[in-house]
Amino acid sequence: MKPDAPDPQTSAEAQEHINAGVAGAATASAIAPSFRALLVAVAVVAVLALLAAVLLWQKVIGMQEQLASQSALAQAQSLEAQALSKQALSLAQETSVRVAVLDVRLSEVALQRSQLDELMQSLSRSRDENLVVDIEAALRLAQQQAQLTGSVEPLLAALKSADQRITRAAQPRLGLLQRAIARDIDRVKSAAVSDTPNLLVKLDELVRQADELVVANAVAVARPAPKATKAATVAAGTWWQYGLELVQIEARQLVRVSRINSPEAALLSPEQAFFLRENLKLKLLNARMGLLARQIQSVHADLQDADRLLKKYFDTNARKTQATLALMQQVQSQMRTLQIPRLDDTLAVLTTAAAGR
Repeated sequence: MKPDAPDPQTSAEAQEHINAGVAGAATASAIAPSFRALLVAVAVVAVLALLAAVLLWQKVIGMQEQLASQSALAQAQSLEAQALSKQALSLAQETSVRVAVLDVRLSEVALQRSQLDELMQSLSRSRDENLVVDIEAALRLAQQQAQLTGSVEPLLAALKSADQRITRAAQPRLGLLQRAIARDIDRVKSAAVSDTPNLLVKLDELVRQADELVVANAVAVARPAPKATKAATVAAGTWWQYGLELVQIEARQLVRVSRINSPEAALLSPEQAFFLRENLKLKLLNARMGLLARQIQSVHADLQDADRLLKKYFDTNARKTQATLALMQQVQSQMRTLQIPRLDDTLAVLTTAAAGR
């Protein structure tokens, strides 16, 4: 069996491959030096790249360590911040609770303070009202006492006492009352009012002196000579002169000549003289009652009648009668006015203050 004949096409391809291998070998032999240089360059570059990579890796490792430390620090700070946050939250809650408790206590204290303020104001108003009521009662009582006694001293005492109490109270709302009291004090001091107690004393003295007055037709009683004069006269040897004086005195008692201007006074009997004195005392007592009743016209009339009785029926030359007439004149001259001034300004302000306006 004969071997197969070679395929011409396959042979051609093989030839081409051979040619190509020969050409490549020739080319490789031609470029071998330059390839070596390239390899050296590549190796240098690779070494440099490796060094750079190592350096970069070390830097990255350092950065990783730094980042890890920073991360750990940040985590620690975060944990600390969380702890502080929790502590702050608990503290805030506790503070909120305390604030709520303090608000409640503050509201309670504010309520108590408002109640205390109202109580103090109520006590102050009550004290002022009591002061006003006491002053008004004292002034009205003093007005009645002044009307009864006829003297302004009770009014002045009550007004001064009220002024002192208002000064001690030191309440501005009572300033108007204090000014009204000052005006009334000035008005009472300037009022011309009769001194009724003094007039009553003088009228009582006139009543007492009525029993000692000598009527105009009374017989004068001769006074006997003093014993000392008698002894001295006898001792001097002029006893006859003393006897003559006694005779003259007895003779004068037998006949008396006097001048009486009113015939009614001369015809008075002893019984009528008694009733005359009683009538005089009755006039004086009526004048006293009129003085207490503030009836000044009646007082003047009774005093004029009493003065007329004194001058008509009693001995005006007698010392006691003259003293009685002088005292009667004093009483009539001191009878000015019996109208006690009223405290209208102060009472009006007291009424307004008591009403709370």
